[in-house]
Amino acid sequence: MKTDLAPPPLPALDDLPGHFIRRLQQIAVALFMDELKDWGLTPVQYAALNAAARMPDIEQGALARAIGFDTSTTGGVVDRLERQGLLVRKPSPADRRVRLLTTTEAGRALLDEIGPAVETVQQRILAPLPPEERPLFLRMLRTLVEANNDLSRAPRELPEGR
Repeated sequence: MKTDLAPPPLPALDDLPGHFIRRLQQIAVALFMDELKDWGLTPVQYAALNAAARMPDIEQGALARAIGFDTSTTGGVVDRLERQGLLVRKPSPADRRVRLLTTTEAGRALLDEIGPAVETVQQRILAPLPPEERPLFLRMLRTLVEANNDLSRAPRELPEGR
């Protein structure tokens, strides 16, 4: 039996949080690339370099989990950073098959040099919000990401106590 029911109305994109999250991610990448164009570093490369600097001698799989990227993407990122002399791979003393990642002096110097530009990106992302609302917005983002972390194709390993 065929009925002539009209299909349900489509939701307006402006009513979908996912639409705004996707757009904000596009904007954040564009701002990052604009501020760091002189250094030629991508947001993913920055995340990997930052994490390796904060966790010296990290195993590549652990690095991928720390930044929330799949291991194959992380492998390509590490290859590029190594070719640029920003990271080094060395064998683990415990297991020679495992490679440990460490930032080089050049990698650490680059992180120090670009620190102000990275901070500017963060300020530009949040600039439309009143200053007193920015910490709340960040807490809300963190809550959404952490609560849904296991649904990601590359769940991030969250720090202890989170």
